[in-house]
Amino acid sequence: MLKKIIKINKFVLIIFLLFFISGCLSLPSLVYKNKPKLDFINLPSGFSINIFAENVPGARSMALSPQGILFVGSRKNGQVYALLDHNNDQRVEEVKIIARGLNMPNGLVFNEGDLYVAEIDRILKYDDIVNNLDNPLTTIITTELPKDTQHGWRYLALGPDHNLYLQIGAPCNICNPKNPYASIIRMNKEGKNMEIYASGVRNSVGFDWHPETKELWFTDNGRDWLGDDFPPDELNKASKRGLHFGFPYCHGSNIKDPEYNTRNCNEFTLPEVELDSHVAALGMKFYIGDMFPTNYKNKIFIAEHGSWNKKEKSGYRLTLVDTLKKTYEVFADGWMKNEKDWGRPVDILVMSDGSILVSDDKAGLIYRISYENNE
Repeated sequence: MLKKIIKINKFVLIIFLLFFISGCLSLPSLVYKNKPKLDFINLPSGFSINIFAENVPGARSMALSPQGILFVGSRKNGQVYALLDHNNDQRVEEVKIIARGLNMPNGLVFNEGDLYVAEIDRILKYDDIVNNLDNPLTTIITTELPKDTQHGWRYLALGPDHNLYLQIGAPCNICNPKNPYASIIRMNKEGKNMEIYASGVRNSVGFDWHPETKELWFTDNGRDWLGDDFPPDELNKASKRGLHFGFPYCHGSNIKDPEYNTRNCNEFTLPEVELDSHVAALGMKFYIGDMFPTNYKNKIFIAEHGSWNKKEKSGYRLTLVDTLKKTYEVFADGWMKNEKDWGRPVDILVMSDGSILVSDDKAGLIYRISYENNE
């Protein structure tokens, strides 16, 4: 009987060892599967990409304080984070949640010590936020924003005129909504004097001002269901207030909408650059740093979040636009491979040292892209 028990125990032990060995052998691949695949990212020579922050679920728009605290909104989780790099080694050691339960807090602006956060239906201000991370002091700036959730998450930016700018997306794929839908609006920092700055804008989730001319440039997402290759996303320039950019009548430079075709495309302000179709161009920034080679100066980096309804996916990358030559090229890709995406770039921020940060709401990461001339 004892021998029988010993034989059974040996059999159990062998099975256990086989499972253990099998688990150990497969462990690296499991770990690798769940890790950021930075080796997949293709960059121009001299550039490198590293993890600046991890464990930032749903990381979307970013804003930086002069003290180096990075604030990040999360549309999906309804949270706002403060990311702290305590030892200034370009790697965040602490991710602190400073706000919870918000209504898609996508857009952020940091100005004069205060953090502005745009929800779908209102804008909040967290006063003197750097000194109140554990107990934020909240002021409601406005509650006069539409409550629609489709294209309802806001991008927020502070213009050179010290006004707050944000988009009011069209509450549809294609429709002809009343004002203020399908526009970019502005208001002062107290939430007053609200006005439409640009109209005919389906949904912009990224804009910036030219560092020299101070003109507003913005991305705009094209409508769906006209085909895999139509219409293009757009990069537009609003050189003054009051321009109309075509939605819902025209898309790109000359594509009339089949449902709203009563006006000519030459009535509207044409895009500066037609981007690839359905790439979901979101955050964009002029490069104003000094780290990258001089030929990058004042070019636009665009975060392309990636398509969702194409037979063959597009986007999932960073692109670069020369506003003078009107060129459009891939700067970094690799977040999608063999039609499978592991990350989705959202927003871009130029740091004081000239590096750029890129948020990724799928991987919950913030990347840092830097340049070192090894020649």
